[in-house]
Amino acid sequence: MTKDFLKGLWKENPVFVQVLGMCPTLAVTTKAIFGLSMGLATTFVVVSSGVVVSAIRRFVPNQVRIPMFTVIIATFVTAADYFLKANFFQISKALGPYVPLIVVNCLILGRSEAFASKHGVFRSFLDAAGMGAGFTCALVILGSVRELLGSGTLFGLPVMWEGFTKWVVMVLPAGAFITLGLLVGIFNIIDKAVKKKKAASAGK
Repeated sequence: MTKDFLKGLWKENPVFVQVLGMCPTLAVTTKAIFGLSMGLATTFVVVSSGVVVSAIRRFVPNQVRIPMFTVIIATFVTAADYFLKANFFQISKALGPYVPLIVVNCLILGRSEAFASKHGVFRSFLDAAGMGAGFTCALVILGSVRELLGSGTLFGLPVMWEGFTKWVVMVLPAGAFITLGLLVGIFNIIDKAVKKKKAASAGK
């Protein structure tokens, strides 16, 4: 069952492999804290909706399963949005409409349809938690690189040397595409190297 959790971190990472949820991935990662906040909100929704969908899957007619899944997801998205507004208003304001838009995140509906609706509660929890963790890690890495080079800070703390010239492009949309492309390329290089090493070991 650990495979259900681990696959979301690497083999089926939502951002670097499946390229899902690109709107928030590109839009909110100007700072690492925004990536972390969006990742945690998405994780809460994908885990909660996955567990509920799995628990009621035998009682939902096949013809109405997608609308039912959407209502369940929207309920948890609303809860996450209100929680952020009540407790972290500045972050909620910075994330803008992208928290409510989690309801149309293809990662969440995809996991509900492809996994939670076909498996038990515990396996659905592990699958959703792994996907949420993988999504959060990807957003934090992307946000850290953009913030470090674009603002000279990391989680709001100055870390670059005095006189560092900020790469303004990194906090612009172009910086998001450039950084994501480079990270996906690096991810693929590492993944191929790992697979090649495993194949070589298996051939001995």
